[in-house]
Amino acid sequence: MKTQRNENSVEAFLDSVADKRRRNEGFAMLEMMRRVTGCAPAVWGDSMVGFGSYRYRTANGQEQSFFLTGFSPRKSALAVYIMTGFDRFGEELAKLGKHRTGRSCLYISDLDKIDRKVLEVMIRESVEQMREAYATGG
Repeated sequence: MKTQRNENSVEAFLDSVADKRRRNEGFAMLEMMRRVTGCAPAVWGDSMVGFGSYRYRTANGQEQSFFLTGFSPRKSALAVYIMTGFDRFGEELAKLGKHRTGRSCLYISDLDKIDRKVLEVMIRESVEQMREAYATGG
């Protein structure tokens, strides 16, 4: 798998984000996710900050590791990784504010224009589900 946890500094990575708003959103997400998950952050790949981890087996039988939740301050949007997907979050998404979703990505163009309490609920519930499904404390 291309995206692996590494020893790069999370703060240094966030400090390197060129766009000031995205950089500030990254630090806001760092604080929120640290508090909500109780996990230490780590840089994954070149541009993601992840919290906790779980192990899973791929279709070809290989064992892989990935984070329970995380984010990436991308140029076009702040990407928040909700690893359980969004099927159970219909009410929350309706209350969240302007966003787009992918399979497990929530794209937020402006963190100040969404309901952060709703986002926290989604992150917390997703992490709890992942911990139950993969029997992990991390």
